Amino acid sequence: MSTPTSNIQNGFIDWEALEQFIKTSLSLDDEKMIVKPFSEGYSNLTFSVKIGDWEGVLRRPPYGEVPKKAHDMKREYTILEKLHPHFELAPKALLFSEGNNIMDKHFYVMEKKQGVVIDAEIPMIEGAKSIEQEISQSLVDTFITLQQVDYEKAGLQSIGRPEGFLERQVNGWINRYALSATDEIRAIKEVESWLLKHIPTTTETTIVHNDFKLNNLVFATDAPVRINGVLDWELATIGDPLSDLGSTLAYWMEKDDLNLGIHSVTHKPGFYSRREFVEAYAAASKRDVSEMHYYLSFGFYKLTVILQQIYYRWKNGSAQDDRFKNLNIAAANLIEMAHLAKEKRLL
Repeated sequence: MSTPTSNIQNGFIDWEALEQFIKTSLSLDDEKMIVKPFSEGYSNLTFSVKIGDWEGVLRRPPYGEVPKKAHDMKREYTILEKLHPHFELAPKALLFSEGNNIMDKHFYVMEKKQGVVIDAEIPMIEGAKSIEQEISQSLVDTFITLQQVDYEKAGLQSIGRPEGFLERQVNGWINRYALSATDEIRAIKEVESWLLKHIPTTTETTIVHNDFKLNNLVFATDAPVRINGVLDWELATIGDPLSDLGSTLAYWMEKDDLNLGIHSVTHKPGFYSRREFVEAYAAASKRDVSEMHYYLSFGFYKLTVILQQIYYRWKNGSAQDDRFKNLNIAAANLIEMAHLAKEKRLL
């Protein structure tokens, strides 16, 4: 069996027990299991799992102490189980386990969406000079398609509470930051105060992915402007669709951005700017985007908190990945971006 090491500090995976669990549950042939970790991301651990001709993906929380209610694999599994029949780009959920003797935390297995994830490099297709604009528009179109899903028909009402959504979100993320605060960040109190005082009125509710970014999408290998899958549903809920757009734009980097602690190719020539992205979204969705500066500022703030929580775990020793040691710098830069957004200097 080809697997990563299972002797990992602050957590464990019994790969032999996992192999037997998957084979028995899915009635797979008795061939060796091959496991490869996906290296990107700071959050949940994700592994490609292959047994014979079958391929799947395993997701579990990170090793060590994690924030309460965060990294809920059962919730993510349930969302995929209900959403997939209505939005086939969401992977099909296959198995869930509380962990038991297989690993230290709960986990689930889903289908593997075939294709390429665009992260550090842009796929090349023969005869095409540039596909960046097509990729940008494809992302906008898929984003809107997801928001058109009838979440009540899909049975997803319970994953969120639309009434008071934005107010709860803003207060919740500010509280999360307070619980993971370490180094002092200039202007964060000013940004928090502004976010609390200027919460827009929500006029429509949809499925909110909350992490809809380029490297959470799987593009077709033979046509890398066509999206084959949408990944990472941990933060999905029901709420204001423009809050989701704000989160997406926070990950949509431009060439003059500060170091935000994330990877993206969207700063390269040919991709939509944030302003162009908003214009394309508004044209296709017919939604009023006049307050997008607020949603973008909040998007940067949420990303600040996500990285700060990881940095907090690194600083207190519960996570020892050296990638995390400079996330305090990224968090401070993200607050600066949130400040610029609130001043309407980014859109």
